[in-house]
Amino acid sequence: MSYTINRTITEATIEDIDTRTRSALSDHGFGVLTEIDVKSTLKKKIGAEIDGYRILGACNPNMAYEALQVEPQVGAMLPCNVILRKVDDGVEVSAIDPVASMQAIDNDDLKHVAGQVREMLSQVVNEI
Repeated sequence: MSYTINRTITEATIEDIDTRTRSALSDHGFGVLTEIDVKSTLKKKIGAEIDGYRILGACNPNMAYEALQVEPQVGAMLPCNVILRKVDDGVEVSAIDPVASMQAIDNDDLKHVAGQVREMLSQVVNEI
């Protein structure tokens, strides 16, 4: 089972894909709560040089509320991370598959919510 929903956009910059990703997320009710510029952080902390890599912590408040109602401990797995990673031919976008990440919790109601979020994130990735 894949733990991410992936797409590579050719001939694009991370900045362009960042803008497009935020727009697609917003169109589906998500906001970006956190952002980690991994490239910059690793350079600053340990002097490592890597290609562009960003992690966006996205959250759909309605879906988060629903998930928390059926499983209060699900907060340890929120928000949904979306990564933007420079690759040879463009930028790869990967979103966590909530169904895969929620397998550790035995709660059928939560699995239903996770399925809805997976569909939303799949649409986001396809629209970028």
